Amino acid sequence: MGEIVGAGLLAHVPTIVLPEETRLELNGGKEITLVTGLNQLREEVFARDDYDTVVVLDSHWATTVEFVVTAQARRAGLFTSEELPRGMCRMPYDFPGDPELAENVARFADKHGTWITAIDDDYLPIYYATVNLWKFLGEGLPDKRWVTIGVCQTGDMEDHLRLGRALADGIAATPGRRVLLIASGALSHTFWPLRELREHEASDPVHIFTPEAREADFERIAWFKEGRHDKVLDTMDEFWKYKPEAKFFHYLMMAGALGERACVAEARQYGEYENSIGTGQVHLWFDRPEGGWTGSPTTTSRETAHA
Repeated sequence: MGEIVGAGLLAHVPTIVLPEETRLELNGGKEITLVTGLNQLREEVFARDDYDTVVVLDSHWATTVEFVVTAQARRAGLFTSEELPRGMCRMPYDFPGDPELAENVARFADKHGTWITAIDDDYLPIYYATVNLWKFLGEGLPDKRWVTIGVCQTGDMEDHLRLGRALADGIAATPGRRVLLIASGALSHTFWPLRELREHEASDPVHIFTPEAREADFERIAWFKEGRHDKVLDTMDEFWKYKPEAKFFHYLMMAGALGERACVAEARQYGEYENSIGTGQVHLWFDRPEGGWTGSPTTTSRETAHA
């Protein structure tokens, strides 16, 4: 039986893969902590040997009539971004996939009232929400499998929670798998207009598009640190006002896999909350609580305190 052993809401912004000198130039001579945070996360989590597979919930890959999970035995090539080809150009990637896991996830679509297809086409595009994080967290670890699932642009909150439920069942049905989940994407996500954005490239949160968006991000980061996934889910209507990346579907898929409102995993933060041309970016990691994703020893007292 497979299991989810860790999960993260991680930023994938293009700045992290720019040359160091360019990053420093954009940020007033200081390194952005989204880079140092990923380096620390690799050292403390991804360099360990207590997992074998990573599933990326990719906010940049938008499907239309179904969810798609990558099922190639291996993915390798050169990646150039159609969005930012000057900064992400001919980036090599090479990692094993997990066809068995992909097929098992797709197998649970009917149970959860959704549509999921495992695709093993070698020409299936890959996106920087996967590649950028693999460069930090997977490159040089050749035995770790990486699988990607896209968001569905015609889906809503419930559809993405259903995908997460199917993902959890598919992992459980895959013998021996120990899986890390990555919800790859931002919090609030409004860019500055082109003629203004070069004035807002530094990482300081003062450059977030509006003070209200910044405060909404801070509120949710605090809830994540308290293990209050229920509050995040119950206030999605409010958060959508600040246009979270991909409608926060990357997080919703992860939440569906971790127990949704019953999830009590508390986040620890790597690096600072930072701006990226108006958008809110942060790295939050959730270790599995001792009692499981929905059964922390502190659950009862927490529920009583917030009843």
